Amino acid sequence: MLEARIRKAQQQKGMLLMTHIVLGYPSFDDSRRIVEAMIAAGVDLMELQIPFSEPMADGPVILHANQRALDAGATVDRCFELASKLTREFDIPFLFMTYYNIAFVRGVEAFARDVKAAGLHGAIIPDLPHEEGSALFDAMTKEQLAPIFLFSPNTGAERMAEIAKRARGFVYCVARKGVTGAATEFASLDAYLTRCRKATALPLALGFGVKSKQDIDQLQGKIDIAVVGSETIRVVDTQGVAAVGPFIRSLR
Repeated sequence: MLEARIRKAQQQKGMLLMTHIVLGYPSFDDSRRIVEAMIAAGVDLMELQIPFSEPMADGPVILHANQRALDAGATVDRCFELASKLTREFDIPFLFMTYYNIAFVRGVEAFARDVKAAGLHGAIIPDLPHEEGSALFDAMTKEQLAPIFLFSPNTGAERMAEIAKRARGFVYCVARKGVTGAATEFASLDAYLTRCRKATALPLALGFGVKSKQDIDQLQGKIDIAVVGSETIRVVDTQGVAAVGPFIRSLR
């Protein structure tokens, strides 16, 4: 189970690092190379994003990567195919990240079965509120997958408690309002993260704006998993795939 994997890794490494890639960007071959470089550099978990034409939670960097992947011919089936290869080759937990339309069109039960068959540990579906996603979340639970839910600074205590009842694996704490990729003032998050801790005993991941070792250092002792997404794609955009490994190592 995902939570057990996280707890075991924490005993050895303390706060963990989770990264995010868009499958098929810049190409499927490059996606595999990026994953290999990230894991060699010490990444502990990874989100594999299935590209979508309207990624509403994502800022311009990841939005651009989604569109480029789609323009180059990325399909859901090709994403499942690559994910299956990655889970067989690398021994870290992988999660899909995508939008509900992808699961809905495939059929929520088929989507959950296929995620399980591909060897992933769960999925993050940021545009599906927990109140409206019972069919998918129940299908994932049946397959012993972790539906990853989100807390945000605007989430009240009562709603956090309701989300925590369904959450498995870990809870993803969104650092601020808005979309991915913008700057975040991490020093101001203490009260919010205290509320998150009170709401759930699951590990807490925090993302949206984590870009540097300085950011990660500010989060030490406050969260269990730091999530780096847009910044890695910026590195690929500006410096190429070969720069991914050194960038990830710089975060430690």
